[in-house]
Amino acid sequence: MSTSTTDPMIGRLIDGRYQVRSRVARGGMATVYLATDLRLERRVALKVMHGHLADDSQYKARFIQEARSAARLAHPNVVNVYDQGQDQETAYLVMEYLPGITLRELLGEHPVLTNDQALDILEAVLAGLAAAHRNGIVHRDLKPENVLLADDGRIKISDFGLARAVTAQTATGNALLGTIAYLSPELVTRGVADARSDIYAVGIMLYEMLAGEQPYKGDQPFQIAQQHANDTVPTPSTKNPRVPVEIDELVLWATARDPEQRPRDARAMLDQVLEVRRLLGEGGGTPATTTMQHTMVLPPAAELAATGETQVLGTRARARTSPQPVNSTLALARASERRHQRGIWLFVVVLLLAAIAGGTGWYFGAGPGSQVMIPNVSGLEPAVATSELEGLDLVVAETPEPVFSVDVPAGLVAGTDPQIGAAVAHGATVTLLVSQGPEPLPIPELVGQTEEVATQRIADASFSKATTDYRFDDADRGIVIGALGQGPDGAIDLVPGETYGEQQPVTLVVSLGPIPSVTGMGVDEASETLEGVGLIASTAAGLADFHDEIPAGAVIRAEIPEGPVREGATIELVLSKGIEQRQVPDIVGKTWGEAKPLLDQAGFRIEFQNGASEFLSAFPGSIVRSTNPDAGTSLDKGSTVTVRLGVD
Repeated sequence: MSTSTTDPMIGRLIDGRYQVRSRVARGGMATVYLATDLRLERRVALKVMHGHLADDSQYKARFIQEARSAARLAHPNVVNVYDQGQDQETAYLVMEYLPGITLRELLGEHPVLTNDQALDILEAVLAGLAAAHRNGIVHRDLKPENVLLADDGRIKISDFGLARAVTAQTATGNALLGTIAYLSPELVTRGVADARSDIYAVGIMLYEMLAGEQPYKGDQPFQIAQQHANDTVPTPSTKNPRVPVEIDELVLWATARDPEQRPRDARAMLDQVLEVRRLLGEGGGTPATTTMQHTMVLPPAAELAATGETQVLGTRARARTSPQPVNSTLALARASERRHQRGIWLFVVVLLLAAIAGGTGWYFGAGPGSQVMIPNVSGLEPAVATSELEGLDLVVAETPEPVFSVDVPAGLVAGTDPQIGAAVAHGATVTLLVSQGPEPLPIPELVGQTEEVATQRIADASFSKATTDYRFDDADRGIVIGALGQGPDGAIDLVPGETYGEQQPVTLVVSLGPIPSVTGMGVDEASETLEGVGLIASTAAGLADFHDEIPAGAVIRAEIPEGPVREGATIELVLSKGIEQRQVPDIVGKTWGEAKPLLDQAGFRIEFQNGASEFLSAFPGSIVRSTNPDAGTSLDKGSTVTVRLGVD
């Protein structure tokens, strides 16, 4: 297992719940991380789809299919899937975490396993696979990389990303999605897969565990595919003489080129594996007797289906120094000859058994005992789902049952009762579970809290944290100043005490603190101050004004743009032009009542000459005799003009 300290996912909080700790493995479709479920306080395996595949609907559908397929299975030999979702552009699965190694890693260290070790792993794989086949699921990508060997001894199958229903036909274009070394001949030639295709892959893995290598090799994938289609898999004893004939025959049975000659499903092969272990005893794959050994002739799947049980036919002396490939066709012919010699009474028994088997097959296949698998109608309109179910001879309850659903929009079918995938009798009643959308939950108090506290409250309230909108505000830095949700027409304000849908996204609006004042600073100092908080200072607009106190070239004020101000915003600086120059008005000869408003309007202070000017200024009719300085002289606004008054 490997980890990466540069992986941007490390340390990330997914959906406000899953804290990513380290990277466990990376594949062609996704990366698996070790994470902590903060809500349930447990370690989980977080499988994250590669970002470049997120826009590919086909890959995303396979990713979601893995969750749905594995979620339908509850078996000790299948990795549990706990959750599935999407955080922004990140699609993920949450799975059971199993510390240990894969079968591929084990074979890398120990290429050849003992017979007992191989059968132990085979038995666990077939047990988990039998549960999948029983639930109508074909794995389609069995290989040592997808077999997990936990430190505590548990063995589990993972990665149902290519899984399909047993009855589904796979298009030729998708046939080679599995690993080429384990593809069955029918997948190579016709692009179709069923449960027997999984059995073929299991047989190849058994060969590899015992022989120390894969049966077919080539420089190009198509060369290996051609060998799968045209050649017969050799027995592992040709590479490893310690492999007994019984296990050789298991490999030949599982890897027969004709699917009809293989076990019909994992349960049938598992039964035969258990019988092999019984015959070989518990002595490391060594037959229980040394002079006479049982040899199994494994019948085709069709014959097994008719009898419903695993057969062990005949015995023969085993006299070889190294195991040789078994000719299954010849063995079957000899077994058939022996059966014909058993007498007429056995023929009668066979007829009776055939009649019973035929009657049983009719009863459960087409008669009253036959069953129907409830199809996946999730996401359909209730009327469409009803039509599909009734077409399978099922009765749909008149009144649907309302349920809350995070994944299915309101008004569409979220599931069924009995559940999707369940086998029920013809004419059984199925109740549609119609989504009401996410469950409305109370909104907690978020404004005024720190971002960390608010994020935890969002998780505790069963909402999902979307993004954080950082804005400049008068509130202290890091304090939540608002919370936004997603409504039908866009963003909405989330008010504490009101309700909002479960697991729906919440955007926190967090203060970056107030914009610092730059009044009176030089341009360079003001720019440095604003850039220190993530803003851009600009004088490009050429804004300037006169100011009585701030010297020319210094900043009078910063023009704040309308609306939310975020990091990276541009702030225009208004610069001072210094004190404005005004001309002394021509007021000589005017009455004081006429002259004073002109001096006030020009912004000058007034001073009177010696004598009775102060007295005379009280009389608006007084005449201005002179000014100092003279009319037309330019002075700073606020300068003093001396006025001499007189009377006629």
